[in-house]
Amino acid sequence: MSNTTRPRRRLRHRLMVAFGGFALFVAALYGFYVVLFVYVVEDRFFHGLLQQEAQAQLAHHAAHGEWTRPQLHFIAVHADPATLPDGLGTWLAEEPSRREFPGNDGRHYHLQVLQPAAPAAPAWLVAEVSQQLAVRPMRSGILQWLGVSSLAVLALALVLGAWLARRMTAPLSRLAALVDEATPSRLPAGFSDAFPDDEVGTLARGLERLIARIDDFVAREREFSRDASHELRTPLAVIRSACERLAARDGLDVESRLQLEHVRQSAHQLEQTVATLLALAREEHSAEAASDVAVLPLLERVIVDQAPLLDGRAVEVRLDVATGTRAHLPATVLHIVLSNLVGNAFAHTRDGQVVIDVDGDWLRIANPGDGIAADAFQAFAKGEASAGFGLGLAIVRRLGERHGIALRFDTDGEGTVARLALTAQPSPRPNENNSANGCLRRSISARTSPAPIIE
Repeated sequence: MSNTTRPRRRLRHRLMVAFGGFALFVAALYGFYVVLFVYVVEDRFFHGLLQQEAQAQLAHHAAHGEWTRPQLHFIAVHADPATLPDGLGTWLAEEPSRREFPGNDGRHYHLQVLQPAAPAAPAWLVAEVSQQLAVRPMRSGILQWLGVSSLAVLALALVLGAWLARRMTAPLSRLAALVDEATPSRLPAGFSDAFPDDEVGTLARGLERLIARIDDFVAREREFSRDASHELRTPLAVIRSACERLAARDGLDVESRLQLEHVRQSAHQLEQTVATLLALAREEHSAEAASDVAVLPLLERVIVDQAPLLDGRAVEVRLDVATGTRAHLPATVLHIVLSNLVGNAFAHTRDGQVVIDVDGDWLRIANPGDGIAADAFQAFAKGEASAGFGLGLAIVRRLGERHGIALRFDTDGEGTVARLALTAQPSPRPNENNSANGCLRRSISARTSPAPIIE
């Protein structure tokens, strides 16, 4: 089953919203200019009428020394500002440059100054145009027409935007789904030819080349791990066999036997590391299903294998696991994880007691010591007491991620408690917001130096 999830913010929808928003903005701007245009045209019309009347009045005043009756009935001449209707004289005194005023009871006025030759006093042409206004009666109709037109333009823009967005984003959506469905064991190949020769095609070709390089790199890394592990097994077996034969001889002094035992223990640790690396190199291809595994026999075998790490130390191992305890995990993986956890506990315990017991659904491995460093789960990170190569906990982390094994490490300054869930948890999806080691949790008590929480 594909683990593809649809993004919450799809590019197609964003393009549609952009088209719709732009169309709505253009419609609003167009409506604003339409209303402004009709009002300006109307004002220019009245201004033109007053200009014509002003020229006629000035010509008559120059010839006869008085003002005449205007030709249009809605225009009047006022020689005294006090005679202006609806208190226009007061407004004109406050705003002498204003030429358009609202009146009472819906009346509307336009004014024009008449400035005859000196020493004659100026006068005012007043046009009461409430009956001649064309825009005001049509205003509601204009606004309704603009609203309907805007909605029609918006609908058309959304339809056009949906079609164009679907057409433009279809190749990108296919590429995104292809990449999202890719897994480490199933990398897509040969897909770039199905995309057009544009930016999406360029991206597809780049991804195809990158995936091919990654696939080659992973294959080389797996082959190297496998081949190196196999090649190292033979000389290690020879070293271990030679150590056993030498140890069986009589006449060796204490110092020689001690050095021989050190060589044997080192060879044994290296054999375990090689076996773990080989299993880890294969685990990407492993399809081993989880099964009910008896925990106690497996722990006893692991403790015996790791016992050389306790030679010469005053350490007591207390195993308190019921005979019927079982874990629902892949058997091989569980063996590797337990070997590393128990080996880590033995390697970091100078004296005291290592306790292995069961707490509910968790297997506990508690040991006294200095605790776990912040970088302990990185490859080749090792503590001062470790005699290995610093790969144990890094391998545990990778196996936990791969097989959904829940692990928890609690450090309180007096020791470390490793907890292993006896049932595998659902593995996190690659596209979920999980940290690099999603099944591993490390918590540090306040009694130790601060360290990051690894989720």
